[in-house]
Amino acid sequence: MKITSVHNELIKETAKLLQKKYRDETGFFIIEGSKGINEAIQAGLDIKQIFLSEPTEQYNGYNQIEVTEAVMAKITDTKAPPKIAAVVKQPEQNLEELKNVKKVALFEGIKDPGNLGTILRTAAAFEIDGVILFGDTVDIYNPKCVRATVGNLWKTKVFEIKDFAKLEANFKDFQRIATLPSKEAIPLNKFTPEDKILVMFGSEADGLSDKLKNFATDNITIEMSSRVESLNLSISAGIILYNIFEK
Repeated sequence: MKITSVHNELIKETAKLLQKKYRDETGFFIIEGSKGINEAIQAGLDIKQIFLSEPTEQYNGYNQIEVTEAVMAKITDTKAPPKIAAVVKQPEQNLEELKNVKKVALFEGIKDPGNLGTILRTAAAFEIDGVILFGDTVDIYNPKCVRATVGNLWKTKVFEIKDFAKLEANFKDFQRIATLPSKEAIPLNKFTPEDKILVMFGSEADGLSDKLKNFATDNITIEMSSRVESLNLSISAGIILYNIFEK
């Protein structure tokens, strides 16, 4: 059976997952494209439904639903709809896993989902043990964020922490690094990381909050031309994480 109407009840309910409110209520989200879906399957995520505009045997054993291009456009977020999308259960977060991490990056107040997705892809590339999303940060299951990870969303543990007391309790024994555009900070090329380290990044608009600056044990900055005021957050994160964790 092929669903051809955008007014079909299943399609209307699925399309609601493009909104954070319904992702939070249901615990599900949408993955667009075969690469992301294949990565989710490899990571052992629970695939509820797979919507296809063209039938394939690749996903035999899963609940496959054939749809028209118009229906696919209804349930996805891109201008040119993909040929495949899936409804997937969000993996549960377990803060107990923080007891086993040593290389951690924290991001506070990130609003751009594309930036966050690129950051998570970078964290996976450098095998960061965990990423902390602190404060009012964009939802990692935002479709733009999921696409920007290019299938790497589940290769690094991601933890959402809103409460500073929880952050303090988990990282009080870590070297805590504030990344700052400041002449008072240590240039990145002169910084020596310790064994357990938390690197903290703020948003491009606001930077790190005073609470996190005060929580830091060290401050670092990227040395660069005085003619350039700042770098894109995902670029800055890539440079700093590589220099700290890979060199």
